[in-house]
Amino acid sequence: MLAFLTANLGNIIVSLVLIVIVTLIVVNLVGKKKRGQSTCGCGCSNCPSAGMCHKQ
Repeated sequence: MLAFLTANLGNIIVSLVLIVIVTLIVVNLVGKKKRGQSTCGCGCSNCPSAGMCHKQ
């Protein structure tokens, strides 16, 4: 087991960092959605799908 960990330490660290980054992005998007903010990066004034994102 220790040999496996030492042989793959770089891959394990990179994978953990990527998992943390993706988790933070998802948490940020869910938080914005709960606050009613736009998650696409643009305003909703001219968006044809504004009714799908925000309940009237």
